[in-house]
Amino acid sequence: MAYIKILILLATLLNFSSAARKLSDQDMLFKYHNGPLLSGNISINLIWYGKFKPSQKAIVTDFISSLTRSRPENPSVQTWFKLTQKYYKNKKSSTSVHLSLGNQILDEGYTLGKSLTMQNVQLLAAKGTTKSNAINVVLTSSDVAVAGFCSSRCGTHAALKKFAYIWVGNSETQCPGQCAWPFHQPIYGPQSPPLVGPNNDVGLDGMVINLAGLLVGTLTNPFGNGFYQGPYEAPLEAASACSGVYGKGAYPGYAGNLLVDSTTGASYNAHGVNGRKYLLPALYDPEAKSCSTLV
Repeated sequence: MAYIKILILLATLLNFSSAARKLSDQDMLFKYHNGPLLSGNISINLIWYGKFKPSQKAIVTDFISSLTRSRPENPSVQTWFKLTQKYYKNKKSSTSVHLSLGNQILDEGYTLGKSLTMQNVQLLAAKGTTKSNAINVVLTSSDVAVAGFCSSRCGTHAALKKFAYIWVGNSETQCPGQCAWPFHQPIYGPQSPPLVGPNNDVGLDGMVINLAGLLVGTLTNPFGNGFYQGPYEAPLEAASACSGVYGKGAYPGYAGNLLVDSTTGASYNAHGVNGRKYLLPALYDPEAKSCSTLV
């Protein structure tokens, strides 16, 4: 099972002095382990567990819609997502991937309670679909505790027999300094002032960052034998290998040189549909062998 580790800067960000830094073979041996990647037309099904405002749901659904819809503004979410195609090329496969927003399931009644195990998360994920051409995304609200949340992870992805799933939690009230950086001051490391989120919602802007990284990890390492660095038990994937990097010039405690909205002061690096702006993590470029950013 792969996961995005907590953004504890002293532990993870010291590997990156800048977004464009070339990583040596010794400290960044990013390999393909001969397993299958997810490809073709894949629907993203959302399972909302707990209370989410309509405006919060729109932040996520617009992000999903932005992945494969072109925008006149650059850089765009679509441009960011296109980097994953290099992994398919690296695999010497002509197959590509196209994502679309699928079904949405609401569980506002907390049917499994407000303290979930990972087995509970799997049960929720199975509500989406059991088809192989889908990724079921479980999103838990800020008042829901999940085993390991904050203490060891901000989200996770895995695959059952027939389908892949992702879980991401809203960290706004539980651990924004760990799972919503750089929109909240980190618990550890350099204490730079937090950035203003592009959607003015610390929890949801943080969820998009984690969802984006986990989504690419699900596509390029769905079964634990795809693309990753390090041990099987704790792999660093396309996004988590570049943890804490969002723009060029990034270093511990500094997300990099980002775009800033002149009206709201919000920091972002990608345009989405419906006038949305997002901050997305750098992705490891298997051809350049470095962390690639949009700005």
